[in-house]
Amino acid sequence: MNKFRPKNIQETLNKVPQVTLIFWIIKIAATTLGETGGDTVSMSMNLGYLWGTAIFAGLFMVAVVAQIKATAFHPSLYWLTIIATTTVGTTLADFADRSLGIGYAGGSLLLCGLLAMSLIAWYRSMGTISVQSINSDKAETFYWVTIMLSQTLGTALGDWTADTAGLGYSGGAVIFDGLLLLLVAAYYWTNISRTLLFWAAFILTRPLGAVVGDFLDKPLSSGGMALDRASASFVLFTFMLACILFFKQKSAVTSH
Repeated sequence: MNKFRPKNIQETLNKVPQVTLIFWIIKIAATTLGETGGDTVSMSMNLGYLWGTAIFAGLFMVAVVAQIKATAFHPSLYWLTIIATTTVGTTLADFADRSLGIGYAGGSLLLCGLLAMSLIAWYRSMGTISVQSINSDKAETFYWVTIMLSQTLGTALGDWTADTAGLGYSGGAVIFDGLLLLLVAAYYWTNISRTLLFWAAFILTRPLGAVVGDFLDKPLSSGGMALDRASASFVLFTFMLACILFFKQKSAVTSH
């Protein structure tokens, strides 16, 4: 076989899943798990936001390296990496907002700027930020850095909406649900860039998961359901695992 020949369509399947309804269902479950799981370590286990961030950052690095080194799409590995990004995003955002004292608004603005820089650097380097173009280690590195920042931003946005803006967890959920429905309408009835809509939806599912996660595990006095964080995390993880095993996800095909 000529090693210099162009790759055929089978060899250019990338290592991220096709964006379907089940993708978004699992993504929202993962972001909610990130909130309850992050709170379990930092709050219930009393390790604090700094140690929680250190632990999840380590898991994130291991998962990302494994994902990048993989030679094919593995749903379990992909979603494990997503969980790692959303848990480290939870503790990192809480550390910045609360321990460093920059507040939810300040944290949101800082993270929004970092996310924009990541997307701009990715676009300038690769010429596209479409998930269908992730067919190299460099593109995949940009992809995961962008996702980690979007997950962290989402946590800060969720907390800002629920707490500082005074909408509460249910009010925050209504706001982000409404914004996601607007994106769905834009997808079906406008010609807005599908790549832009994807990243907008990807970012907004994180604060939705954050407020839902807080609603599940925060005290009744704070407007939550006061569920055990570890138990809620286990249920969410089991739900995700069932979705991954039952619904066979396919890899996205790289565009040429």
